Amino acid sequence: MNKFSIMASVVLGASLASCGGQAKLDYPETKTVDTIDVYFGTQVADPYRWLEDDNSAETAEWVKAQNAVTNDYLSTIPFRGELKEKLTALSNYEKMGTPWKEEGKYYFFKNNGLQNQSVLYECDSLGGEARVLIDPNALSEDGTVSLGSFNFSKDRKYLAYVISRSGSDWNEIYVMDAATGKLLDDHIMWAKFTGVSWQGDGFYYSAYDAPTDGKGLSAKNEFQKIYYHKIGTPQSQDRLEYVNKEHPLRFYQLSVVNDERFMVLYESDGEGNAIYVKDTKSTNPKYICIAKDMSKDNSVIAANDERILLKTNEGAPNYQVLEFDTKNLNAKGKVIIPETSNLLESVDMVGKDNMIAVYMENIANHAYLLDSKGNKIREIKLPTVGSVGFSASHKHNEVFYAFSSYTFPGSIYSYDVENDKSTMIFTPDVDFNPEDYVTEQISYPSKDSTMVNMFVTYKKGLERNGKNPVFLYGYGGFNISLNPGFSAMRIPFIQNGGIYVVANLRGGGEFGETWHKAGTKMQKQNVFDDFIAAAEYLVKEGYTSPEHIAINGGSNGGLLVGAVVNQRPDLFRVAVPQVGVMDMLRYHTFTIGWNWASDYGRSDDSQEMFEYLYGYSPLHTIKNDGTPYPAIMVTTADHDDRVVPAHSFKYAAQLQASATGDAPKIIRIESNAGHGGGKPIAKVIDEQTDIWSFIMHNLGMKFKK
Repeated sequence: MNKFSIMASVVLGASLASCGGQAKLDYPETKTVDTIDVYFGTQVADPYRWLEDDNSAETAEWVKAQNAVTNDYLSTIPFRGELKEKLTALSNYEKMGTPWKEEGKYYFFKNNGLQNQSVLYECDSLGGEARVLIDPNALSEDGTVSLGSFNFSKDRKYLAYVISRSGSDWNEIYVMDAATGKLLDDHIMWAKFTGVSWQGDGFYYSAYDAPTDGKGLSAKNEFQKIYYHKIGTPQSQDRLEYVNKEHPLRFYQLSVVNDERFMVLYESDGEGNAIYVKDTKSTNPKYICIAKDMSKDNSVIAANDERILLKTNEGAPNYQVLEFDTKNLNAKGKVIIPETSNLLESVDMVGKDNMIAVYMENIANHAYLLDSKGNKIREIKLPTVGSVGFSASHKHNEVFYAFSSYTFPGSIYSYDVENDKSTMIFTPDVDFNPEDYVTEQISYPSKDSTMVNMFVTYKKGLERNGKNPVFLYGYGGFNISLNPGFSAMRIPFIQNGGIYVVANLRGGGEFGETWHKAGTKMQKQNVFDDFIAAAEYLVKEGYTSPEHIAINGGSNGGLLVGAVVNQRPDLFRVAVPQVGVMDMLRYHTFTIGWNWASDYGRSDDSQEMFEYLYGYSPLHTIKNDGTPYPAIMVTTADHDDRVVPAHSFKYAAQLQASATGDAPKIIRIESNAGHGGGKPIAKVIDEQTDIWSFIMHNLGMKFKK
C-alpha cells in the first residue's frame, strides 16, 4: 500500500452545527486512500485501510481526535455522573467464586467489591483462615494485569501461573515457591491460548514465535507450538514437544492427567478438535487418536487407570459421553451417557462412584446425579430457573456449585451427595430486591417461522403501552449459549422502567450443534433475522416501539448489531456494537481471525462465499442515501488482539462519512484494555457508565437513583 500524508485536518472538539433543527456532531476529518482489492472480479474499495496500522502516529492522532469528540458528547449527558455513582455503589459488594478442593486444601477467588481483580485464596477448611495465594492487584498499579490459568506441580512445591497484560491474548508465565510465595527466575514470554501442565520437574505450555517488533497486536498468528520448560532453565532452552509444520492455522494444547500418567494432546482447526492420548506407562508410549473429526467438539472429562471419558458431539449433536479402555485405546469408545433431546453441557466426576451431568433444557440448566456407569440416580434441585456450574473431583466426594439468574445474584452452594441436600455457603449483599422484578421466557417466530426464545426482565407492574425502553442483547455464534445470569450493571436501566431482553439466536449453542450450524456461513442471515424478529415481536405485542429500542452485542455480537442496523435502521433508536467484527472480507488476515472461518467462511473461499459476506459485512453495507440511522456508539480497545480495533476504526469512519441522518455516530476507544477478559473493575464501571448513559439519553429516559 502506498504511503499517504497525514490527515488534512483534525477536529479535537465536538462542536455542534445546526442541521434540520437537530444538533449534529462535527466529526474529525478522516482521510481516505485509494486502496482497492479485487475479489473474483469485483473491485472493493478500502478507503480507510491506513487505520489498520495500529502503530502509526496518524492512527494515534485519529484515535485521540475521535475520543475527544466522544468524551465531549458524553460529558453533556446530565445524569452521567450520577449514573457512575450508582453503578459504583451497586458494584461494591463482596463476590466469591466456586471453591474447589485439592490435596486436602480449599481454593477460591474472592473480591471485596471494588478490587480491580479477584484474589486467589487458599485455606485448610472452608470458613477457616484464608491465605492470599495470588493477588493480581499487586501485579500492576492500575489493575490491568489479570490472572489466567495456574497449576501446582505434583509435589505441591511450585505454582505456575499465567497472566495477561492490558487485556491482550498474549500471555506470560511465572513460577513461585508455593510455600513462601517467592518468585523464581523462570519467566515465559509469547505464550498464547495456553494452560500450564506439569510433568516431573517442569511443565508444558503453548506459544507462538515472538512477533515482529510493533506487530504483536495485529500480525497473523501461525504455527502454534508446544514446549516443555524445565524449572531453573531459561526459556531459550525449552524443549519443543510438538509443532505441525503442515498446518500453520491450528491450535495445540497439552494436558497431563491422572497423576501424570496420560498426556492428552488437543488439535483444533477452529471448528472442533481432535484428541490424542499417550500413556506414559506403556511399554511403547505414543500418541493414539481417540477423536479424529476436527469438525466436532471433543473433550476429555476424566481419566483414571481403567478408563478415559470423552464428551463429544460426533454422531450426537446434543453430545454424548464415551468410555475408552486404557488397556486398548485403539478400540472404539463405548457410550455410557447417550445423547438426549436436551443439550449436555458438562459432566463432572464425584469421587469414584458418581458423576454430575448438567443439561440445557429450554435454555435453563438442570443437573442430575449419575452413577459411574452413567445411570441416572436423581435430579439435583436448583434454586430456580437459571445457570449452574459445578466444582467436583474424582479424588473426593465434596461438591460445590454456583448458581445465578437474571434476578438471582450469583450464590455458592455445597451439595451433600449422600443426603441430596444443597446448603448455601455464600450469597452476595446486592442493593437489589429480586421480588420487585419478573423474568419471562417468550417464544417467537423468526422470518422463516423457526421458533426462537428470548428472556424478558422488567419491573413488576409494567404496562404494555408501546413506550417502554428496551435493551435488546444478542450474540448468535460459535456454539456459545447465552445462559441466564445476573449483572448489577443493568439494574439502573430496569429500575428506571427499562426492559432487559436477551435473545437466544441461531448460531449459538442453546439447542446443540444443529442450532449452531443453522446460523453459520451461508446461513448467517438466520441470526440477523432472529434478532430483527425479536424486536418486531416486542413491538407487535405492545412492549415497546422502534423509537424506544436499543440494541447491543460484543465481538460476534458487535457484528450482529452492525449488520442489523444496516438492514433495518428504522427498527432501532440506539445501537452499541462492542469490539465487533466489522470487516467480513479481511477479518481472517489479523491475529487469530482465521480461526473464525468455521462460522463465517472466508472471502477467498469462493465467489459465492465472497458475495454472501460482502452482502452483510457491516463495514461494506452502510447506507449513504440519507436514510436515518439510530444513534450509534462503537466501542473498542487499543490492546484488543482478538478482534483488532481496525474493525471498529474503519466502521466508525465510514459511518461518519456516510449520509445516515443526524443522530450521533461516535466511537469510544479504551486504552490499556483488550477484548474484555481481565478488564479491571474501574475500567468496567467507566465503560458501562458511558454505554448506559448513551443508551438512556438517546432513548429519552430520565435517570433516578
